[in-house]
Amino acid sequence: MTATRSDRPVNGHNRPGTSRVGPTDRGTSRPAHGKPDDGGKQPPAAARIVAMAREEYRFVMSTDGRPYAVALDGPNVAVPLRGKAGLRQRLARRFADAYPGEVASQSALADAMTVLEGIAEDNDPVPVNLRVGRAPDGAIVVDLGSADGRAVVVSGLGWQVVERSPVLFRRSGAMAPMPEPVLDGDGLAKLHALLNMDESAFHQLVAWLVAAWIPDIPHPAVVCKGEQGTGKSKAAQMFINLIDPSPAAKRSQPRDEKAWSRQAFSSWALCLDNVSTIPPWLSDTLCKAVTGDGVVDRALYTDDDVVVLTFKRVLAMTTIDAGALAGDLAERVLLLDLQLIDSRRRRSEEELDATFEAVRPAVLGALFDVLACALAVLPAVRLEAMPRMADFARVLAAVDQTQGWNTLGDYLATSANVATDALEGDPFAMAIATLVDQAGTWQGTAGQLLDTLPVPGPVRPPNWPKDATRAGGRVKRLAPLLRSIGITVDDTQRSRDRTRHKLLILSRAPDGDASASAPDQGALWPDVAPIGQGRTLPDQT
Repeated sequence: MTATRSDRPVNGHNRPGTSRVGPTDRGTSRPAHGKPDDGGKQPPAAARIVAMAREEYRFVMSTDGRPYAVALDGPNVAVPLRGKAGLRQRLARRFADAYPGEVASQSALADAMTVLEGIAEDNDPVPVNLRVGRAPDGAIVVDLGSADGRAVVVSGLGWQVVERSPVLFRRSGAMAPMPEPVLDGDGLAKLHALLNMDESAFHQLVAWLVAAWIPDIPHPAVVCKGEQGTGKSKAAQMFINLIDPSPAAKRSQPRDEKAWSRQAFSSWALCLDNVSTIPPWLSDTLCKAVTGDGVVDRALYTDDDVVVLTFKRVLAMTTIDAGALAGDLAERVLLLDLQLIDSRRRRSEEELDATFEAVRPAVLGALFDVLACALAVLPAVRLEAMPRMADFARVLAAVDQTQGWNTLGDYLATSANVATDALEGDPFAMAIATLVDQAGTWQGTAGQLLDTLPVPGPVRPPNWPKDATRAGGRVKRLAPLLRSIGITVDDTQRSRDRTRHKLLILSRAPDGDASASAPDQGALWPDVAPIGQGRTLPDQT
């Protein structure tokens, strides 16, 4: 694959003293913002601010209900109307420059913003992307985050740097610029030289990095696992700064869902560092962020208006023990084992940072090459069996086809090990496994199960179910992990007495049988031919 530089001219930044009349202003009799009205008196400050804004920006509403301004001459970047570094502050400064000795009041700016929000609502919502997006022709666009608005466009034919993005992006304070990728021919080897992992793990990492730029598929959370001294945190920081550079690439665990949603809204890729335990609410939240999450919250200063934060994110985590991963989350991770660094090969953080910055353009060029090759064959990729993260698995298969690797097979094998590690870290799950090993098949209510299972140790573990309702829910959530070690869970039966209690049937599956944790049932869809292939429309008479 080759990379080319776009020959399209730069539209340029907004320069003082230049303006462009927007489409909504053509043919109107509204005076320019710098001219007095017919009576020789200046229009109100709010009106002049609105006129100034309409001459230099167009206004759009994002699909999540947020208004933005986009410069008519300049990068294809959406600027929020309010907030720090928003349009409000820009217009306040432009007003002071245009009218020496006069400063726009807070009330004038607030009135102007209200009018501009109304203008934005007149248009149909448009996608506003964060770091990555899809062009109308299907190409993937990666925002370099630079002030001039350049972007990388990747398709099955190759990649190129363009001066103006073909899709609309927004920026956040958690983003940092990405260096322009270059063709080097040795970029992957330079990345591998910075990481203490074997070839299998490195190939899986490259495939994950490539898939991270595909915006419309779920991405498993990459988990860097290893003992102290393996450089987990530094490695994860490098991964994130390749995909979505940030001044705060590593984050601590969020306190609650609202804190998490704020972090996820401002970054395409995030890293949670030094994860030891994951509470159930965070495990559920991370699972939803992998596959696509949405949060509905009250709009600022309102009682009945809401805003919707929707995001599908790329996640990285570092941990010493994979047993910290809960059941559902364990099925949505890519585990990478890092090797212990020999003291003679250990490098200072300053040296690592300098080396990483030096090789990053070549590494990015090599990754975009792999992505372009994968996109070329991805439409024709078909899998014999679809695992849990099916879209990601197809990307791995496409990378394997073009690079001659075995990332898909290694990923599926590692995923089975992660499930086992997650079970071993859950005392309740291990107690169920021991019960089934001893009894072969166990049947009873959730309450009876809770009474039957011995509590390990003198003190009940914090995550041990406290009542029958919680016990039944835990068994249902553990069913996929239990199935991975050959234990099936059937919760569809009821007791035959008049109480009709729901029963749990736990049994050991036959050797080699990885059947589902539900009993056999009929086909979910009728076996009929499509219309036009032997199928006729029903008689309407």
